[in-house]
Amino acid sequence: MMTPARLANGPVPASVGVVIATRGRRPDLLRAATLAALGQDHPGRLQVVIVADDVDPAEVAAQTAVFRECGRVRVLANRRSPGLPGARNTGIAVLDTDLVAFCDDDDQWLPGKLGAQAAALAARPHAEFASCGIEVEYGTRRVARLAGTDTITHEQLTRSRMVMVHSSTFVFRRGAFWADESAPKGQNEDWDLALRAARRHPIVHVDRPLVRVRWGASDFATRWADRIAGLEWMLARHPELAADPRGAARIYGQFAFHHAALGHRRQACRWALRAASARLTEPRAPLAVAVALGLVSAPTILIRLHTRGHGI
Repeated sequence: MMTPARLANGPVPASVGVVIATRGRRPDLLRAATLAALGQDHPGRLQVVIVADDVDPAEVAAQTAVFRECGRVRVLANRRSPGLPGARNTGIAVLDTDLVAFCDDDDQWLPGKLGAQAAALAARPHAEFASCGIEVEYGTRRVARLAGTDTITHEQLTRSRMVMVHSSTFVFRRGAFWADESAPKGQNEDWDLALRAARRHPIVHVDRPLVRVRWGASDFATRWADRIAGLEWMLARHPELAADPRGAARIYGQFAFHHAALGHRRQACRWALRAASARLTEPRAPLAVAVALGLVSAPTILIRLHTRGHGI
């Protein structure tokens, strides 16, 4: 791998490997994600690795055949543990580039994304990891989500999940990070990765909406039991998340909402009380109670939040 100094000042632009994990269920979106990655204006060498997870790679290869003639796209099977973290690590393992970037198969990089992040990393030779603002697309609405800063710290990510630090925005130095394959059903592996990166060095953030993140194409949002397991995994790995009152209240509120969505009224009310005790104004607490009492459904609340570019 290039040293940071050469990457910042040398005559050869950093090479970038883009990992797109897919299960082959969204061929049109996959082709759009691949086309957007290949169309970036970054002057360095660019390679796209599409990793087929729980699907025949020949099927995915057929879906993306139009791109493979350029020699910059390859398709391979997930060679590690099933799921998103294993698929991403499969892609990282075969790359020989200076930088690694992720893009979900239902998201799309916007023009200038990769060049802006590579330049931001080059300007800070000791930085290892970059993110950028996003544009949330839900139905016919698009909402920009920005951080209001050019640097994301571990403390900020502990206090808030910061939705704009999204996996499809990640660009990092190859060899520095791997996805954790122990994440239950892949839940929160991207947040875990960002926290580990920010603990080492602050994350470089380009605060412009340079990735279109499509909500509604993924079914992760309604896997309530998986989301509960993912939050438990995060608290076990990152106990500091419960130390900050605001961050703790947010997680407890999520526990409450997910339990309410599953019909676990007692657990939902207990977690809602913990959330309110940590932070009286935590908004997820009353939402969870409303769902637990049958006053409104969990999907209805999610639709209203997603329309505004927010999640639970």
